[in-house]
Amino acid sequence: MDRAELRSIQAPLRERYTVDPGSAHTPLRATGDHRDDGVTCTVDGFAGPVRAGLHEATGGDGTDACSGDMLLEALLACAGVTLRSVATAMDVELRDVRGVAESSFDARGTLGVDRAAPVGIGPVTVTFTVDTDADDAVLERLAGSTGRYCVVGQSLREEPEVRVVRA
Repeated sequence: MDRAELRSIQAPLRERYTVDPGSAHTPLRATGDHRDDGVTCTVDGFAGPVRAGLHEATGGDGTDACSGDMLLEALLACAGVTLRSVATAMDVELRDVRGVAESSFDARGTLGVDRAAPVGIGPVTVTFTVDTDADDAVLERLAGSTGRYCVVGQSLREEPEVRVVRA
């Protein structure tokens, strides 16, 4: 897809959202359950069910997906799509792109060993290595715009509301 095609596809959407801002509110949803044994949660993903369980640092045996890794995967996917979209809009050719999202967590926090230890991952670094003729200033602008418009990345700024309700 080139810049003109992307703009052509997005123009009617931009117009609709300008005229009717309410139509821009787009629902997202994930579902999961405890269909599998153990301390797990099986999430129905795009490519099929994924069973998440405890990380080895918190008592897991390494056979289940780590939800922290899944979060980084979602972030990398969103940032990668956003990077490609922004590069297309900026008319920056990216011939080869390799991305990695990295972080860590302090297991003492989630296990309640030390109340002063943080619960959660962070800080997170997303790095894209690209083959391009673009100069450093363009790459800096590309990185900044990717961070600004990455929905998952921006969502990490606000703690989610967690509710438990009776069936």
